[in-house]
Amino acid sequence: MGFNAWMVPRKLSHTPSYRSITPFDICAESHPIMSDEQEPSDVLTNEAVPRTSATLTIRIVKSFAFRTEKSLVLKDVNCETTTVGQLKEMARQAIQTQPGWKPYRNATLDCMKLYTKAHGAKTTNLIINLDHDEWILNDDSKLLADLGIENETEVSFFSRELYEEFKKHPETKW
Repeated sequence: MGFNAWMVPRKLSHTPSYRSITPFDICAESHPIMSDEQEPSDVLTNEAVPRTSATLTIRIVKSFAFRTEKSLVLKDVNCETTTVGQLKEMARQAIQTQPGWKPYRNATLDCMKLYTKAHGAKTTNLIINLDHDEWILNDDSKLLADLGIENETEVSFFSRELYEEFKKHPETKW
C-alpha cells in the first residue's frame, strides 16, 4: 500500500479535531466561497474561485496549418482589473522569459479570441474556434470580467493575419 498525501492527519482552521485531510478541506480552506454544507461536486470550477484569482489558459498558436499550439497557464489573474492588453503583455512576457517557449518567441502574436469557458461547449477544430468572430477580443482596454472571462477560461493568442488566411482555406498540412 503506497503513501497517500490525503491520509496525513492535519488540523485545519475549520475542523474541530485532528483527522485525515480531504480534497474538500483544501478547497474550502483556500476558497471561502464554499460553505461547510456544500460538497465539492456542487460547485462549478468557474464559480469556486473568485474572479480576482482566476486561472486562465492561453493557447499560444504559432501555425494554424500545422496545428502548432502550446498552452500557457496563468494563475491568480485578477479579471476585474486586468485588461485584454495587459493579458497579452503577460503572455508575451511569459513566452520571452519562461523555459520551453523558444520556438514561440519569434511568432507574431497580436490577436486574442475566446476558445472556451469552463463547462462550455468546445469546437471540433483542435487549434482554434473558427466560428463566433464576435468572440475576438479586439479592444485592448476592455476588462476581462466585462468580457465574461472567468476562472478556467481558455483564450487563443495568435496572428490575426494567419487566422484570416486559415479561415479562408482551413486545411491542415500534416
